[in-house]
Amino acid sequence: MDSHNGPDNTPGSPIRQQDHLLHHLYNIQQQFQHIPQQAISDLATRLALPISQIEGVVDFYSFFHRSPRGRYDILFSTCTSCGDLAMMQELCTRLGVSKGETAADGSVSIATASCIGMCDQGPALMVNGRTITQLSAQRLEMIAKQVESATPLDQWPAEWFRVQDNVRKNGLLLGTAFETGSALTAAISQGPEALLNEITKSGLRGRGGAGFGTGMKWKFCREAKGDAHYVICNADEGEPGTFKDRILLTSHAHEVFEGMTLCGYVIGAQKGYLYLRAEYRHLLPDLYAVLARRQQAGLLGRNILGQESFSFDIEIIVGAGAYICGEESSLIESMEQKRGIPRVRPPFPVTSGFLGQPTVVNNVETLAAAAQIAVHGSAWFNTQGSDKSDGTKILSISGDCTTPGIYEYPFGVSIQKILDDCGAEHVQAIQVGGPSGTLIGPDEFERKLGFEDLATGGSFMIYGAERDLLAVISNFAHFFAHESCGFCTPCRVGTSLLRNGLDKIVSGHGTQYDMDEMYRMATLVKRRSHCGLGQTAPNPILDALQRFPKLFEERLLHSDYTPHFDLDTSLAEARQLTHRDDAEAHLS
Repeated sequence: MDSHNGPDNTPGSPIRQQDHLLHHLYNIQQQFQHIPQQAISDLATRLALPISQIEGVVDFYSFFHRSPRGRYDILFSTCTSCGDLAMMQELCTRLGVSKGETAADGSVSIATASCIGMCDQGPALMVNGRTITQLSAQRLEMIAKQVESATPLDQWPAEWFRVQDNVRKNGLLLGTAFETGSALTAAISQGPEALLNEITKSGLRGRGGAGFGTGMKWKFCREAKGDAHYVICNADEGEPGTFKDRILLTSHAHEVFEGMTLCGYVIGAQKGYLYLRAEYRHLLPDLYAVLARRQQAGLLGRNILGQESFSFDIEIIVGAGAYICGEESSLIESMEQKRGIPRVRPPFPVTSGFLGQPTVVNNVETLAAAAQIAVHGSAWFNTQGSDKSDGTKILSISGDCTTPGIYEYPFGVSIQKILDDCGAEHVQAIQVGGPSGTLIGPDEFERKLGFEDLATGGSFMIYGAERDLLAVISNFAHFFAHESCGFCTPCRVGTSLLRNGLDKIVSGHGTQYDMDEMYRMATLVKRRSHCGLGQTAPNPILDALQRFPKLFEERLLHSDYTPHFDLDTSLAEARQLTHRDDAEAHLS
């Protein structure tokens, strides 16, 4: 939150939010409905960046376009919880525009986006970056009339854009009041080493899904040598079915920012960044207001709470539609104004992260928990949880249940208990942890939530008995194929082949050979991909093949098919001529 003028994009220099490439590109697209080539050339000169780098960024992110979009750019979610593609087709028909295209008069374009984080109040869409939830046939008709009458977006009914928190069950974090500044006051009274020890004793682990020890991560970064240290809050929750971070940033932003500041205090950082997913851009005004209040209260900036050696500032970088940027090294690449391609590790961010300096990347929920632990202590946090998983977990529950929303549970809770609480009956399957997580059936509903059993970044998607589960799995396969960054061949090619193979089976044209090939490909992609996206992309397919094999078998074409021509039998004469009948002389 510096006040000096002029961009500073020299190598190794922290990038201010107003100078960031992603923000410039967003503003250009808002002005022209796309990013013209001349604007790229002008921006390259202004920011002293190679044209090729800017072009690579434009082509990498889903929300940037080279060709004009409509003055109303409408995106329907493809998520199984907050999407409804039938509604999209209805609107396309109503407005006379084809999916993925812009109307001839430039008035409107309609396309799809991956999950937009509104799974508790779908179906949902985005128009010019603003979210409309609770879609219905009536609301869809009203949207069409607003477009046809060219009504400015600011004059559309305000209630359309209201987003609810839908917190259904409070727990240790959501249910404990937090006094702004209390965590910093407690931290200063303890000192950084004592605070680090308290975070470590609490057993707090990363809440984004990986589950790495928070105290250990902070310790490694604190001890790493560098010219500067950085704190990054990963708010790029793009996993379908996940929306907990949206609620934390809406109603608990002080705790999140205070957690970031605590981390800066421990590791010796003076700069922090919140990387916010593009779909949550509507949160920016409130987040900036919270940061301003913290500056005024002496909780950010120089000499925090009168401590001459304690200075820390926070800036916000907004993404542009790339699921892969939820991976910490991809996120860092994006922050460095590059394409979000995952880095080869090691080195890990704690020793060589943002701008090559020691960096802590923590999830929104992790940092909020750290702030509460600083106030109440590790023993308070340890009062809940299981043997190997301390504390609680905030879940984003969506799908076929009566009360979707946010639920906080102690680790160790059974899946069945969660289902009972949210009003889910006749459940066919649950996707725990989103598409990259674990698919389970009714015979596993007594399993427990925790790092030792079912770990999750927060997504909890419920599918009732009436759902076409194979279509759900196919939806996930399409998601991963679309979101692959394309860096490595196993993921780039493999996810597309898995998508195509599933489409063939879903359409009733697959055979047992296709199933066998799909399993082989899924195994290869899981083992050989460069980063977590490719390594987890096959999970829904592999889980479904293991737990729900009949889903596939029922769709197979000629499942009892026997080839008319048997190649191994035809080689019998050759075996006689060579006097061989060993295993190597046979094809199987």
